[in-house]
Amino acid sequence: EQDWLKTNLAKFSRMLQGQKDLVTVGHLILSELAPVVGAQQAEFYVLNVSGESPRLRLFASYASGGQNTHGKEVHLGEGLVGQCAVDKRKVLLTNVPSSAFRVASGLSESTAMDVLVLPIVFEGQLRGVLELASLERFNPVHEAFLDQLTESIGIVINTIEANTRTEDLLKQSQSLAEELGSRQEELQQTNEELQDKARLLAH
Repeated sequence: EQDWLKTNLAKFSRMLQGQKDLVTVGHLILSELAPVVGAQQAEFYVLNVSGESPRLRLFASYASGGQNTHGKEVHLGEGLVGQCAVDKRKVLLTNVPSSAFRVASGLSESTAMDVLVLPIVFEGQLRGVLELASLERFNPVHEAFLDQLTESIGIVINTIEANTRTEDLLKQSQSLAEELGSRQEELQQTNEELQDKARLLAH
């Protein structure tokens, strides 16, 4: 079990190394993670703090609402995903009522047995939420793996967001430098005009 845990954590660490886009990260994680832990549905939310109130935005999904639902937002405290974000604690639902969570394929529809909602935290700060539904029970090894994996995902989200902020600041400083350059040219031109006028006056 320890070998399985270490091997899979190393595999995901390699896979996430150097990633620069949160949507790509979300798709990579879910498509690789679902088969590993036996999940049939999954969703990946990232905390968005740019607006008036922080919200969780759906960045990637696996066999759930489809790609047209990407970008949907969940308020903190709203539903299990929002509550998990507020408490920063894992939520495990077992023996889910038959009508609550449906896992659909092209041919059939079945009831999820377990639903697991995990907070993604970096240095005590919430970064996102991972939700998984399975037709079977999540075993303790899968849960231990997911607990450790969400820590790695927190680091990745933090790194990507920090890099994005740095790039934005760099672009801002470049446009400011260009603006200053053109202002300097204008000043030089005005200066030359003033010198011409001064010569004319002296004449």
